[in-house]
Amino acid sequence: MTRLFSPIQLGGLTLPNRVVVAPMCQYSAVDGVPQPWHAMHLGSLAVGGPGLVIVEATGVEAAGRISPGDTGLWNDAQEEAFAKLLAGVRTYCDTPIGVQIAHAGRKASTNAPWNRHGAPLTPEEGAWTTFAPSAVPFDNGWHTPEALDEAGLARVRDAFAQAARRADRAGFDAVELHAAHGYLLHEFASPLSNKREDRYGGSLENRLRFPLEVAAAVREAFPRGKALGARITGSDWMEGGITPDEAVVFAAGLKALGYDFVDVTSGGVAPRAPIPGAEPGYQVSFAEQVKREAGLPTMAVGMIVEPAQAAAIVASGQADMVAVARGFLDDARWALHAAAKLGDEVRPPVQYARVVPQHWPGWRLAHPTLEESASEA
Repeated sequence: MTRLFSPIQLGGLTLPNRVVVAPMCQYSAVDGVPQPWHAMHLGSLAVGGPGLVIVEATGVEAAGRISPGDTGLWNDAQEEAFAKLLAGVRTYCDTPIGVQIAHAGRKASTNAPWNRHGAPLTPEEGAWTTFAPSAVPFDNGWHTPEALDEAGLARVRDAFAQAARRADRAGFDAVELHAAHGYLLHEFASPLSNKREDRYGGSLENRLRFPLEVAAAVREAFPRGKALGARITGSDWMEGGITPDEAVVFAAGLKALGYDFVDVTSGGVAPRAPIPGAEPGYQVSFAEQVKREAGLPTMAVGMIVEPAQAAAIVASGQADMVAVARGFLDDARWALHAAAKLGDEVRPPVQYARVVPQHWPGWRLAHPTLEESASEA
C-alpha cells in the first residue's frame, strides 16, 4: 500500500485514504437548495474511490453566495435537501462527505461563470448588497461592498455557527471553513482588502481576529467526533499581501482552537495577481511550510493531476493529504485509476467490480497511459 492510499485520522473521523475531492462550485442550486444535479454529481464522485468528498462552497447566508446558483445552509429547506441527498449516496457507499461553509464577501452577487463570464450581477439580474471588511470593491465595475459594523460581524459569525450545526444535523462527516480565494474571511486576513482602523484591521493579529472568532464559533458548534478544518491562503501573490509565514500563524491559531486539518491554497483576493496556476503542484510548498511549522494535518491542492505526483507529495511528507479538483471532474474514478496505477488495491462499488484490472482484460486497452506508466514504475 502506498502512503497515499493509507488511512488518516482527522479528529473523530478516519479517512480510508488521503485523496480528497476538493469543493467545486456547480452554480446549479435553486434558492440555495441542492438539485438532482448535485445528487448525480456528488454520488458519482463518492463511488469513485476518494477518502473524502467536500461539497462546494455553501453560503451561510443569502448575501454570502457567490451567485444565485450557490448551495446554502441557512434554512430548513436546504438542510433537509442535503440530508436527503446524503442518505441517498450512503445507500451505496460509505465514503465520508464534508461541506465547505463560506461567505463570498465582496465577491458575492455575481453571475455563474457561463453567464457573462461570471460578471457582477446588475440590478436587473437581481444584484444584492455585498459585505466586506472595508468598502473597497474587488475590481473596477464590481459592487462596492458595505463595511461590516459590529452588528454585521455578529450576524455573520452566528451564521457560520448555525451553518455548522445544520451541517451536523444533515449528516455531514466534516466541515471545511472557507477562509481563502478572496472571500470574506480571506478579505479580513489580507491587508490588500482589509483597510479597517479598528481592532479588526492593521496588524496581522487584528486582521486574523475576525476569522479566528468565526473559527471559534464554528468549533463550538460542530461536534469533535467529526472532522473540522479550514481552507486558508498560503500567498496572495502580491507585494504587501499574505505570505506563507502569515499562513503559518493562521494555521497555528486554528490548531489552538482544536481544528483537525488545514487545506492550503492561494490567490483570489487581487484580480490581477501573477498566479502561476499552470505549473503542477504550484501551491505545495505553502502546504509543506504550514505542515512543518504549525504541526497541523495539512492538505495540498492546486494542479495535482498525476497519481505519481500525488503519491510523491504524501510520501515525501510535504502534505498529509492531496485535494484534487478538476481531475475528478475529468474522471470521476480518478482515485480508483490512481490506485490501479500505483499498484494499490482497487475497490470500486460492487456494481462496477467487473472492471478492475484483474477481472477485465480490456482494462489495459481502456487505460493505456496508466498501464504504460505502471510498467515504467
